[in-house]
Amino acid sequence: MYYSEEIIDEVRMKNDIVDVVSGYVKLQRRGGRYWGLCPFHNEKSPSFSVTQEKQMYHCFGCGAGGNVFTFLMNYENFSFPEAVKALADRAGVSLPEQEYSEEVKRRESRRARLFSVNKEAATYFYFLLRSPQGAVGYRYLQERELGDETMKKFGLGYAGKSGGDLVAYLRGKGFEDQLIKEAGLANFSERHGLLSQFWNRVMFPIQDINHRVIGFGGRVMGQGEPKYLNSPETPIFDKRRNLYGLNFARTARSGSIILCEGYMDVIAMHQAGFSQAVASLGTAFTSEQAALLRRYTDTVLLAYDSDGAGVKAALRGIGILRESGLNGRVIDMRPYKDPDEFMKNLGKEAFAERIEKAENSFFFEIRVLESDYDMSDPESKTKFHREIAKKLCDFTEDVERENYLQAVADKYHIGADNLRRLVLAVAASTGGARPLQRPRSGVQPKHSPEENAGKSQRLLLTWITDEPSLFSKIKPYISADDFTGELYRKVAERLFSDLEQGQFQPADIISMFEDESDQKEAAAIFHTSLPRLETRQEREKAFHDIVLSVKKNSYEHYTSRLGSDISALDQVIAGKKALEELAKTHISID
Repeated sequence: MYYSEEIIDEVRMKNDIVDVVSGYVKLQRRGGRYWGLCPFHNEKSPSFSVTQEKQMYHCFGCGAGGNVFTFLMNYENFSFPEAVKALADRAGVSLPEQEYSEEVKRRESRRARLFSVNKEAATYFYFLLRSPQGAVGYRYLQERELGDETMKKFGLGYAGKSGGDLVAYLRGKGFEDQLIKEAGLANFSERHGLLSQFWNRVMFPIQDINHRVIGFGGRVMGQGEPKYLNSPETPIFDKRRNLYGLNFARTARSGSIILCEGYMDVIAMHQAGFSQAVASLGTAFTSEQAALLRRYTDTVLLAYDSDGAGVKAALRGIGILRESGLNGRVIDMRPYKDPDEFMKNLGKEAFAERIEKAENSFFFEIRVLESDYDMSDPESKTKFHREIAKKLCDFTEDVERENYLQAVADKYHIGADNLRRLVLAVAASTGGARPLQRPRSGVQPKHSPEENAGKSQRLLLTWITDEPSLFSKIKPYISADDFTGELYRKVAERLFSDLEQGQFQPADIISMFEDESDQKEAAAIFHTSLPRLETRQEREKAFHDIVLSVKKNSYEHYTSRLGSDISALDQVIAGKKALEELAKTHISID
């Protein structure tokens, strides 16, 4: 879906970023910015900044940043067109009718119809549960100690005794057989025609993070197999990329998300006040689900069953979380099997204590590993220590590996030096972790020329956006080509062009980039911390030094490319002259 730049600008300008973000984050004004707790990662001290003048946000903690469109895209998981439409509706802006190809029209219309038929099916199940026909399902949920408000929150329902009832209802609402089948709500056979596989089951509507019903899970009443039955994958339902309960958990702001195995575990935990609970959808936890969680937290607490299968699933989940850059911890359910059973027997206060004491995932792995060895036998104990060493080799960062090495040595009463030698021996034999290198002195390594160049370029771009009048003063010396990083150069090109035309809008620049990481980096450029200087003379010297540094870095960059880039020659000749002139020029910042 495409909208013109003029329409996008109109929508953005009519949605002040402070007003929009305030609907999600509590902001307080300090100086020229608004500050709050970042909605994209867990923090206790506000590092999330919103700048009204620039119409941009930036988190100095996790690096999230962008304009009003990217905020809605990241928070609500909207596509860009969906964010434009939501903000247009908010501001009362009429969007033009888009011209689509027949294929795009067909696909978009089909998706909308799939959402509609699922929503209607959920409505049917919901009211059937509360009718005399649904008494068996309602009684089951009451026996599981679920209250009416909880049932309502999750839209719980019941599928009747016949697989034909749902089909007849949906046909009566105008949905064609092929759509009902494509939504995964029924199957066709020559003998019975179109019948729903969901019958005599308590129904759990599965919603995406925007609260749209995308599928169902059903728990059979009485004896029957399978015990739980889920919708098949459809154009709107991908089990690997969704999580049950995430539509509620993503706004819990608890600092972590609890990952469970089943629907009832999630519902019981939400009812007890732990609204950060989610569950995978009838499949093992996936890397795609981990990536989805990473949008909302950096810490995941595993609340899997305490039996052998649950422990195995937890070990697998820990590996996926680690590979995804998430911090995993394990909640101990013993002596009970799962969160639902734990809560019913010990209550939410006891569960809250278990959350506080959730075990570090590495130590959980070691504890499980220990159960395979006879610690009273020296040979078996040595093998256990060797396995610990292998796991320590998985840490690629020296500091992290050393910290865990010390902790494991203390916990299992192994001499740290002995364990370190064992780690080195294992690493040498397997080609694993690099040997731990202790610094020879307290001298910190110098930043690379590229890092220094990038810092100067960020400082200059931030300073110009804070004080646009300075552009005219550096224009004789600095051009967009002096910004040697590709992204920085694109930002400078657009920024300088806008300043030339007197239509400076930093938030527009973010929309130039399609990739989320580029948008974050572009936003960070405009939020670089400038030096805090009191006198005008100090500020002028600092500004002059930054401009000179950008020009010097540019000159050195193009000089190094003289042998391979013919166009660099012109930059070097012009750059040398400008550099010499700039070095002896005073730049006033009045």
